[in-house]
Amino acid sequence: MEIMDSVVAWAAELQSLAQAGLFYGKDIFDRERYERIREIAAEMMAERTGIEIRQIRDLFCGDTGYQTPKVDTRAAIFIDGKILLVRERSGKWSMPGGWCEFNLSPVENTVKESKEEAGLDVRVRRLIAVQDRAKHNEPPYAYGVVKMFFLCDALGGEFTPNAETLESALFDRDALPDLAGEKCTREQVWMCFDAAENENWQAEFD
Repeated sequence: MEIMDSVVAWAAELQSLAQAGLFYGKDIFDRERYERIREIAAEMMAERTGIEIRQIRDLFCGDTGYQTPKVDTRAAIFIDGKILLVRERSGKWSMPGGWCEFNLSPVENTVKESKEEAGLDVRVRRLIAVQDRAKHNEPPYAYGVVKMFFLCDALGGEFTPNAETLESALFDRDALPDLAGEKCTREQVWMCFDAAENENWQAEFD
């Protein structure tokens, strides 16, 4: 399946319209119709993606107001020419990162996630890319995500196993482990290598 096929895109748009209708609509009968549209969108998404309907409902119904994308930040930390990755509880590896907290800037969030997941204090040096997740990562999500990749310098610290990650390690470009593709793909990690090796790197964006 393509990263974002037509049915998934239609379901996501229906969900967005229904969510806005539920937020702004006042008529009780209109609200019932919007609820049903949201339910149909969830069923479409579950049928197309294979994600459990319960999980889809949680994603669709956990947000209110006008639907906007979530922001995910990722830290590209290089030490001796190798990238630092953390192993998730799933056993797969990713760049340190996560959802941007409501009270933190993207840079502040990147610093926080690096400390929590990798145990490292970092300084953000440069923006590498701003990407629409739907164009790069699988599986498709029921909501929009903007991914921001930052090149970071390690200042110190030490990894400690935690609730999210089991270990950290350094990897060469051509010897990457099994990645958690929903968070970062091989192409995205390679992009970060390119940015680290090019002092004149210009941030990429979708």
